[in-house]
Amino acid sequence: MNIGLFLEFPRRENSTYQEAFQEGFALVDEAESLGIQSVWLAEYHFNAGRVLSAPITIASALAARTQNIRIGLAVHILPLGNPVRIAEEIATLDHISQGRIEFGVGRGTFPNVHEGYGVPFVESRGRFEESLEIITRAWTTESFSFTGEYYQCHDLDIEPKPLQDPFPPIRVGVTSAESFPIVGRMGFPIFVNPSRVFTLDDLAGPIQQYRQAWKNAGHEGEGEVGVRVPIYVAATAEAAYADPQQSAMFSMQRLGTRVGSYATYGGTTGNWGAESERILGMSYDDWLRDKVVYGTPENVTERLRRLKQVLGLDQLVFEINYGNQLSHDQQLNSLRMFNKEVLPQLV
Repeated sequence: MNIGLFLEFPRRENSTYQEAFQEGFALVDEAESLGIQSVWLAEYHFNAGRVLSAPITIASALAARTQNIRIGLAVHILPLGNPVRIAEEIATLDHISQGRIEFGVGRGTFPNVHEGYGVPFVESRGRFEESLEIITRAWTTESFSFTGEYYQCHDLDIEPKPLQDPFPPIRVGVTSAESFPIVGRMGFPIFVNPSRVFTLDDLAGPIQQYRQAWKNAGHEGEGEVGVRVPIYVAATAEAAYADPQQSAMFSMQRLGTRVGSYATYGGTTGNWGAESERILGMSYDDWLRDKVVYGTPENVTERLRRLKQVLGLDQLVFEINYGNQLSHDQQLNSLRMFNKEVLPQLV
């Protein structure tokens, strides 16, 4: 199973933007030194407390300061940009990194992000699908044209082509039940963020729908599944429970309130009002049971082994600072303990 590290580059209260960037870079340096296989960068816009609004730029900086770790986008929100430009920038990044880029893509979850870029949220799925087709065609043909509902281009020859053949691995982010079979039919691996809709155990059904849609579409294999999971490892059960509690409760409240604010918004899928009520009604113990993996090395290993078996996971992405309030030392200690005592039991 591939193991990656998920980063959000949060800015602590009363800290500077520069401090946020340097702390993020330090975590990547540590992951590289520990031999972690990949690091995954979020993309946030108009989201107070997080400075990762330009992940391609950050990925380029990481490519320059690392040698081995693969660098993933988790996920690049395609409807916000011009797909031709994205194709050029990712291909360039693939060369700068000497072929270490993982291209995670998505349509975006929250309407305010799209509106901030002047893109109607109701158009996000259509724009995403057209963008992805343009990007892959730009990478695999010498000259191409495209005429869609949202994008048109004629006789374009994109350079450079990516270093990886035929292009960097593409993984599509999914957060809603409706997306699993859609992406399965498209034939791309998936990257699941279960926090808004699913418990970790709930994912078994949607993953099966994804793999069935993959099979029905005639794709080879069964489709790769990666899941982003908040993890905290501590030497004692007491520390594993208490250390991340405030941060997790903050994140639960932030997520539930934000989801509820779009309960009547057009273009969303699922019942956001019910999802908000469920999130806000959960206790910390509920969250520990259903949404995160916190514990001693032994307990974390057992839980992750079970998830791997039940869900058939190909990739696990370790969210190191869920809620963005863990100290830098707490994150480093958790990562080191995970790498030393948990990871060898999983791969």
